[in-house]
Amino acid sequence: MKIIRFRTSKREEIIDITGNIDNLIKDNKWLSGIILVYSPHTTAGITVNENADPSVKEDLSNFLKKLVPQNHCFSHAEANSDSHIKGTLCGFSQSFIIEDSKLQLGTWQGIYFLEFDGPRSREIWVKFTPG
Repeated sequence: MKIIRFRTSKREEIIDITGNIDNLIKDNKWLSGIILVYSPHTTAGITVNENADPSVKEDLSNFLKKLVPQNHCFSHAEANSDSHIKGTLCGFSQSFIIEDSKLQLGTWQGIYFLEFDGPRSREIWVKFTPG
């Protein structure tokens, strides 16, 4: 397993990690197989979406804020229940195909880390399975 470490800078932000994953593939000479990209944090997520138009990230973020507002009457004492719910809705992992040392994504796709309770130090765990 490989670990990518970084620090987020806002309470909620969407960070493109496609380049980080590409670098892991090249640095480790992974040829063909599957990688699992996993967030071990209950207030963050991993997703795939368009990476050509930055307004897609803005739209996603704004919609999630409206869908699950921070100031709703939640019971959780840490005042971050909205972050836990957003993480659950978006999911904590994604699997990807690697073929000939290349990440197989659609033309406009990118891999994103979704921060819902920052700023924080974060990790992404990446596991490669040859195949």
